[in-house]
Parts: sequence; C-alpha cells; structure tokens
Amino acid sequence: MHAPVWLFDLDNTLHDASRHIFPHINQAMVDYICRHLSVDEQQATRLRQNYWLRYGATLLGLMRHHQIDPQHFLWHTHQFPDLSRMLVFERALRMMLRRLPGRKIVFSNAPLRYSEAVLELLGISNCFDAVYSVERLRFQPKPAVGGFRQLLRSERLRADRCIMVEDSLSNLTTARRLGMKTVWVSRSTRRPLAVDVRVPSLLDLPGHLSRLQTVS
Repeated sequence: MHAPVWLFDLDNTLHDASRHIFPHINQAMVDYICRHLSVDEQQATRLRQNYWLRYGATLLGLMRHHQIDPQHFLWHTHQFPDLSRMLVFERALRMMLRRLPGRKIVFSNAPLRYSEAVLELLGISNCFDAVYSVERLRFQPKPAVGGFRQLLRSERLRADRCIMVEDSLSNLTTARRLGMKTVWVSRSTRRPLAVDVRVPSLLDLPGHLSRLQTVS
C-alpha cells in the first residue's frame, strides 16, 4: 500500500471558524455587497447566502452575475483586527498531523494570504507541502470539480491516492465521485454514502488509518 496524500480543508476542519471567524467574514461580505452593488443589508444577506448555497462560495456568484473583481473582494472581506485571538483549535493538532503517513496539502476556498496566516498561527505551516487557495484553483471553488482537477493535475496525483478531510458534505461528494477516500469532520450520528470515515474531532483521525488505506 502506498502512503496516501491527505487533502485538508482549512475552515471548520483544521480549526473552528464558526465561533468568531465566519461571523466576521459573513458581515464583511454583506458590507461589501451593500457598497458595491448598491443594495440594502437584507438584500445583500440574501445574495450572500443564495450564492453560497448555489455555488459553494459567495465569490463565484458575484463573479458570474455582477462582474466583481475576485482579488478586490477577497482582500476586503478577509481583514481581521486580531486573527490570533479569533482562532479556536485543538492544541494537539500539530502532533496529530505528524503522526499521519504521507504528504499533506491544504485545499481551501479561502484566499492565500488568510490561509497562510491561519496555518502560521496554528503552528502547522511546515506540516503541509502545498496550499491550494481559491486563487490557485483559478477561482473554481469546491464543490466544483474543476478545482479538484486543477489540484490533481498540478500535483500529478491520482484521485485514488488521496484522502479528502472536510466538514462539508457537498465537497466530500465531489471527492468521492472522483475516487478519493473521504473523512467527514462532524458530530452528526449519520454517515452518508459519500463518507468513508466520520470523526467528531480531527484528533481521532489516526485511529482510522486502516479504513483509509489507498490503492497501490
């Protein structure tokens, strides 16, 4: 058996973004939409949510329907007064990552500057061989298959050598269709068809290695 290549989502996988970071980003997106599309806060909130549900990322909807400059949007919606104080994560995360055999890559819909800052503050930057942010995916965010294929081509990987670790079922569904093994980070008691392993905490991951072996 070959050592796998691990593809880790960032937000709500490597750290808990729901507590502080996502509310901050969501409000920043609403403010941005209000300013640049000249709509009120209620309309902006509806657009943000609808595009996120439809495309997996608000940015993609704004690009397709409103010709928003993605770099400008990402810069203005990912400003943080004190990012270090907003991060919530498992203190044993670095140790757990070092126990996993094989290469590790971050595969995120977040922008690169933010992704690298979070990894540095978590103390796990040097655990990963590469960071695939939304810019590097040519603004084809998950769950769209284009971003997955871009990563696989760039890294010269076969999908069946990869294990996708995510909190999002829609993203895991795409990964599974491509032939990847999948890990769902969730406290749900169900295990959907797209999921090979469910873990309530990322720290539980090493205990499931035997069920995640990839092909030779």
